[in-house]
Amino acid sequence: MANELSLPLYEKIARRNTIQRALDAALLFLLISLLVYRLFSLKNHGFPWLLAFACESWFTFIWSLTVSTKWNPVEYITYPENLEKRFPDLPNVDMFVTTADPVLEPPIITVNTVLSLLAVDYPADKLACYVSDDACSPLTYYSLVEASKFAKLWVPFCKKYKVQVRAPFRYFLGDSEPLNTSSSSEFKQDWLKIKAEYELLVRKTEEAAQKSSVPCDLIGEFADFYNVERHNHPTIIKIILEHRGTVSDAVPNLVYISREKKPNKPHHYKAGAMNVLTRVSGVMTNAPFMLNVDCDMLVNNPQVIRQAMCQLLGSKNERETGFVQFPQVFYGELRVDSYASQFVVFQKYMSCGMAGLQGPHYMGTGCFHRRKVIYGLWPEDAKKEIRNHTSFNDIKEFGNSEEFISSTSQALKGKKGFTNNLSNSLEASFQVASCSYESGTIWGTKCGWIYGSTVEDALTGLTIHAKGWNSTLLTPEPPAFTGISPSWGPGAMGHQKRSATGLLEILVCKNNPITATLTAKLQFRTCLAYLWFLVWGLHSIPELCYAVLPAYCILTNSPFLPKVRKNTP
Repeated sequence: MANELSLPLYEKIARRNTIQRALDAALLFLLISLLVYRLFSLKNHGFPWLLAFACESWFTFIWSLTVSTKWNPVEYITYPENLEKRFPDLPNVDMFVTTADPVLEPPIITVNTVLSLLAVDYPADKLACYVSDDACSPLTYYSLVEASKFAKLWVPFCKKYKVQVRAPFRYFLGDSEPLNTSSSSEFKQDWLKIKAEYELLVRKTEEAAQKSSVPCDLIGEFADFYNVERHNHPTIIKIILEHRGTVSDAVPNLVYISREKKPNKPHHYKAGAMNVLTRVSGVMTNAPFMLNVDCDMLVNNPQVIRQAMCQLLGSKNERETGFVQFPQVFYGELRVDSYASQFVVFQKYMSCGMAGLQGPHYMGTGCFHRRKVIYGLWPEDAKKEIRNHTSFNDIKEFGNSEEFISSTSQALKGKKGFTNNLSNSLEASFQVASCSYESGTIWGTKCGWIYGSTVEDALTGLTIHAKGWNSTLLTPEPPAFTGISPSWGPGAMGHQKRSATGLLEILVCKNNPITATLTAKLQFRTCLAYLWFLVWGLHSIPELCYAVLPAYCILTNSPFLPKVRKNTP
């Protein structure tokens, strides 16, 4: 027993990159040498020389941030086979899926994401999946109801045959376990049955989407969607699946949520939806750990939750793992990523470098959070058993719901989640999902997902790091999640425009990394790493100027490149 308790759950490995460091340092030295030369020659040249000096100064600054960020790359190896030997009673996990538009985000994609989550290799009685529908679409709800019926077949099938890819549309593409002559007759029969049921689900979903108004008659359980408007509707919460008993092939809880919206109330986009998911799950299941994924991020590795738990439970100090981030990997990758929508350089190089500092930034999907960290707890208070955060004056800042305040107190103390009947929590869930609940509270400012930027993920991660928490990056094989990247011009450009704007909003807000370093606990090199991608939207200005500079110099017959002088004999 003593040997089992000493089994490692993860290992931290520092990458050897001596050659890469030497090349990076040499390039930085050359850039600085060029700047020094230009500076001392500035008085002998005109405007082109000055503009070149300004642009190259920016390039040198960015490269110095790059070198600092990727100087100490690390990676983690997990041992999920040891998890239950050390922790026989695994903790509960709440899983969040967010969708906002049934046209841009087809329900069949959301359905596949949900099915892949419900089928992960983890005890079903420890899981609950919450789907946030910000469009209040009856089509999305209808698709989830139909998917819940299919899940009762799909989840046992995946666990019985140890299916690797647990999103059915990816599984039936043919790049998973094929139907061949070596397969058992029982497997062939089950495979054909499951495939037929999935095709029926797809057909029902597509036929519902083709209807001009609503996918079905708005009666019975669909009556709540009658005469609703996307930006003006009451809260709708539906318990689609509720786990009962301890059956091994049971399906986890599945809850549909469409928060209340009113035209005169700010809803804060995805950050607001995530905060509602956090509160509703808090009164229903209150799991100590939360996973959030976008509706198009499919589980690609069924061991993903166990791997995350290796980090979250295996750390000697909770400060080391405020959250666990998995990289964004895309299936069906383009051979030529013309719009750089897959961020390959950042995923493969910069993130591993940030992992050697305070950890990677929060990417908005594929991330496991400690609930008490999202609630705003500082590492020091966690060590003191949160004596400073259990007074009524502090707790009441989370809102006026007695049920949620009670669950918050338990979460901050690190207690396990609830096992109560979900239906008993519906009244409190409607209360915490109302658009007026956050009025006069610290939601969006000191706890939850932080408001103030269109990229709420980066701002929330920065706030967590500023409190002194660290994060970790896990890069398992096969990748934990796979998603869809924008492959067409307007979609990719719109996504990058939103990201660049949101990052600049963080750069100029009061919670920027420079302030967090001076007044909070953000490490200096982590500050530099945040600056590296926060100024990403500004790169285009010096790059454009430097690109047109040669043409300008040709037209004006003025040099901007240093001349090589030949010694005459």
